[in-house]
Amino acid sequence: MSRLRVDGPPEVEGSLGLEQPLAAGPDWELDYYSRPILEEDGKKRWELLICATPDPLGKSQAEPFRWMRACPAASVNSIWLKEAIEAALAEAHCQGYGNPRRIRCWRGSMRTMVQRAAEGLGLELVPSRRCYSLVEWLQLRQLEVYPQDPGYLAGPLAPPPLAIRPVSVLLPEAVRGDRWSWATLPFGALAEAPDWEIGFAGLVTLPPTITAATPIPGIRLFSRTRALAIAGWLAGLEPVRLEIDGEQLVLEAGLEDRWLLASLPAAEAAAAATAFAAARENAGGLQFIAVQSEDGAERLDGFWLLRDLADG
Repeated sequence: MSRLRVDGPPEVEGSLGLEQPLAAGPDWELDYYSRPILEEDGKKRWELLICATPDPLGKSQAEPFRWMRACPAASVNSIWLKEAIEAALAEAHCQGYGNPRRIRCWRGSMRTMVQRAAEGLGLELVPSRRCYSLVEWLQLRQLEVYPQDPGYLAGPLAPPPLAIRPVSVLLPEAVRGDRWSWATLPFGALAEAPDWEIGFAGLVTLPPTITAATPIPGIRLFSRTRALAIAGWLAGLEPVRLEIDGEQLVLEAGLEDRWLLASLPAAEAAAAATAFAAARENAGGLQFIAVQSEDGAERLDGFWLLRDLADG
């Protein structure tokens, strides 16, 4: 990949009884949670939001599937959720979509309930914060939809208790690679990413407001003999974001996993933390991880775009 530049820390700049099942559809992103609205009985409204992950390759011209259903507070359980997902599947079939390959759930507190409902329908659940389309939709509803409801709870709400961040776990020796480096990539080059030769890819739809020359910060991991295996292992982690925590370079993944990628000298860590955070903010939260066999390799054994979005 000649477009990747190695440098120092980034500069601050189941079956539903269908006789002829449709082909598998895109992954789904799901949120089942309370909203800032009081119903007439004085209880908060619960809501199920489901949306299909847009095609990052841009091959599908159809609008991604979206589905919403309100849930009475007294009915919040896996039975109601399973029936609601069944209704969403039926509606998706009517619109020409097949069953999703996977459903991503981004709230740890709802994982068990969603797991039971998904298993009852023979669907694979992936606990993951890589629910970028869902989060953007929810943020839009919080700005434009919920405030219009008569029961909307205006004003600041009590913040949830701060979660205790898990300790970073050292990568297994087999997937540590030979070395790593900082890297940057111009935003304009990402439009060509669907055409790159990539073993394991985790692309996302790109924000429309970033200029082509904006540098996207990231890292490259190198291994001459195990690059593809490392990429395959990372693919199963659901990478979320890179972070410099103290003197550690950490990969956040899944719902709350934290993996230690490297330890940094104190002086480099302080400079890198400031520079990387600024570059990431300038890039609209975008960052990336690339896995290659060696510096000059044209093939990417793995490539993931990550985005900073709210987690809960």
